[in-house]
Amino acid sequence: QVQLVESGGGLVQAGGSLRLSCAASGRTFSSYVLGWFRQAPGQEREFVASISWSNVSTYYGDSVKGRFTISRDNAKNTVYLQMNSVKPEDTAVYYCAAVSSKVRVGVLRRPGEYDYWGQGTQVTVSS
Repeated sequence: QVQLVESGGGLVQAGGSLRLSCAASGRTFSSYVLGWFRQAPGQEREFVASISWSNVSTYYGDSVKGRFTISRDNAKNTVYLQMNSVKPEDTAVYYCAAVSSKVRVGVLRRPGEYDYWGQGTQVTVSS
């Protein structure tokens, strides 16, 4: 079992930066693939970024590529999402997600491929 708790959301002006954190419980955190998704009102949950258990591979959604960076600190059981040059269309609830690398590996872009979810943190970008 893995429990995920996001933090760092808030209100930011367009063009600014924000860093989200997701703290995880569990002794096997380093063996999990971690992802960030977001969901705006009335929209489907959208893939933002993921990072492999080995910290070698990262993947990004087209809408955030070049602006957002995912990273992880296995010693702190934490995954981060650095958001730069934010836009009003980045406004959404952001969720972190995890799945054991013993279950799935590779580019995991669909919500159904993850087994554990946080409660979400709101990010609002003003124009």
